[in-house]
Amino acid sequence: MKKKFGMKRLTWTLFAVLFAAMALITAGCNGKNSSGSGSDSQTKIEGNVLGEGETQFEVVVVDKDGNETKFEINTDKETVGEALLESGLIAGEEGDYGLYVKTVNGLTVDYDEDGEYWAFYIDDQYAATGVDATPIKEGEVYSFKVEK
Repeated sequence: MKKKFGMKRLTWTLFAVLFAAMALITAGCNGKNSSGSGSDSQTKIEGNVLGEGETQFEVVVVDKDGNETKFEINTDKETVGEALLESGLIAGEEGDYGLYVKTVNGLTVDYDEDGEYWAFYIDDQYAATGVDATPIKEGEVYSFKVEK
């Protein structure tokens, strides 16, 4: 009899803990994301707006630890690379295949030193063109991710 009562009590205790955890999670997911790490490309980016111009696009930077930072770029430039260089978000050196991006959002990685590099993505697909050869297209999200 005591075992049955103890099992009921344990079940209700677990239910209460799970219910409280779900309530906290739901309260924390109120749709307001100040860190800019949400995946909705329509989210307004506050505080990370760079440049001036008629054309607007989004850039997501993912560092070595997987931390995401979103930027809204405003420009009159034609290519993603030109706009990001102008805004100071990226830096690198010219190579045989175009701009070799070594620094993004102040974080420098160098393949020759540590085997890591900045991978360039367009709408979560590995880009077939370099950043300096990629024309800006409305609605596309451009990303840089540290990869090995």
